[in-house]
Amino acid sequence: MKRSITPNQIKQNNRNLIYHYIYKNGKVSQQDISYDLRLSRPTVTANLTAMETDGLIQKCGSIDTEFVGRKAAAYSVIPDYRVSIGVEILKKEIKIIAVDLYGEKIRRIAHDIAYEYKDAYFKTVCDKILEFKHMLHITDKQLLGIGFAMQGLVSPDRQTVLYGEILSCTGLPIGVFTRHLSYPCSFIHDADSAAIAELWVSPELSDAFYLSISKHLGAAMISKGQILTGKHGHNSTIEHIQMKPDGALCYCGKRGCMETLCSLNALLSENESLDDFFARVRRNDTSARNRWTAFLTELAKAVNLLHLIYDTDFILGGYLAPYLCEEDIAFLHEQIRQLTPFAEESDFLLISKMPKHNITIGAALPYIQNFLNTLSEPT
Repeated sequence: MKRSITPNQIKQNNRNLIYHYIYKNGKVSQQDISYDLRLSRPTVTANLTAMETDGLIQKCGSIDTEFVGRKAAAYSVIPDYRVSIGVEILKKEIKIIAVDLYGEKIRRIAHDIAYEYKDAYFKTVCDKILEFKHMLHITDKQLLGIGFAMQGLVSPDRQTVLYGEILSCTGLPIGVFTRHLSYPCSFIHDADSAAIAELWVSPELSDAFYLSISKHLGAAMISKGQILTGKHGHNSTIEHIQMKPDGALCYCGKRGCMETLCSLNALLSENESLDDFFARVRRNDTSARNRWTAFLTELAKAVNLLHLIYDTDFILGGYLAPYLCEEDIAFLHEQIRQLTPFAEESDFLLISKMPKHNITIGAALPYIQNFLNTLSEPT
């Protein structure tokens, strides 16, 4: 038996349709909305008036109409009607970012705070987040939530770190933060966070393997526009695939993991920055070029192995992405062609479209996406 739709549900549906239409198109008139959504002008007018009163949308000048000499009032979404914050927790620092409803950066800051599994540390982090929120000049109601990107695997409900050897934070509950913060909070694996940011800027992306090459190595499998975390939450933990049994010691306790060959920790010497390293590479410093070639060779071996398992496009992201050039991608493709038994008809390696701040932005985006998916009447 079909359930009947109530008048209130119809009103809410119309409101959501109109809001999403404005959100998607950026700047529209009443006529555009009425024509494209097949809604009556009185319905559109009533909803626009209500949403403008509630602060969701605003008038933003005028746009041309089909009538010569006449212009119609234009409407747009107010981007900071709601805001989300993303926080990246690292060994020696934290990074904080705020994004609006379009996922655009409002403000960003970083603090040198060494990680400790102590309440004093968690309170300090929360104090910095609250100071950051104050700088945004937003109300409590505007803040949708705070996402914490962790170097570790998290539970499906995003409330617990299931495996966190890098920071020694296995078992960490989100409560260590929520006891100091009165906003929705959740954990997210940093590689998943970066992949979420990639999906945000590439909504057409359906299937891909996202490789996050930062201080540590990580990955995320994207299928039908969704990130697959697996039955136990450790899908795509490729960093612990053993490549060289007698290789360097990995933080997991095993030797020769992909992490020890394809992360930035494997590429850079202590206290060496990516800027300094690539400045040397691009001016053909012999030592730096040799290191870079050796690194790319190992990366090609890893990508070839992964591509044999998951035959799809590979997106190279993480801190390394902004420094990659077409010459590097061509070298990787050539190395892979020499390794694989299957000749590729087309190149499958892509450079991330969001190489900067992707982890912190990705940590904030789930709250934005959830708001857009479940718009409800303001209270």
